[in-house]
Amino acid sequence: MSQDNMVKLECTECKRVNHYSKKNKKIHKSRLELNKLCNWCGHHILHKETK
Repeated sequence: MSQDNMVKLECTECKRVNHYSKKNKKIHKSRLELNKLCNWCGHHILHKETK
């Protein structure tokens, strides 16, 4: 996977980076938001893209 397309997803509750995903930055200009399982909280929580 190319590093240019990789984005970090941070948990909105505990503020830890748990997941990585890829996106096409030319098509999707806004930040990515996904419901993912947080390994630290143990719940499905909204994860937002970080810089």
